[in-house]
Amino acid sequence: MQWIKKIFGTEPEPNWKKLVQDGAQIIDVRTNGEFASGHIPGSINIPLQNIRNNFSRIKKDKQVITCCASGMRSASARTLLKANGFKEVYNGGSWISLQNKIS
Repeated sequence: MQWIKKIFGTEPEPNWKKLVQDGAQIIDVRTNGEFASGHIPGSINIPLQNIRNNFSRIKKDKQVITCCASGMRSASARTLLKANGFKEVYNGGSWISLQNKIS
């Protein structure tokens, strides 16, 4: 049954509030302009196209939540981070949706 969850992504949704309360880093992978027009307070803006050069700005020993405008770029960022040694990385989807889940 575990393999079905992995294939179809039916794992339970994380407790977003708890992740943030426990110190998860929110990495917003939208462009600088998008970020400037609105973002989650305390989030770190690292545009997706620059994320490979900015791994040092993200703590590997902390949980990471990625977000963007729709969830597509944040999914790519999650994949890149996981492939580069970050253990607990969650795709928070759109920043507006994530903001509503953590407030």
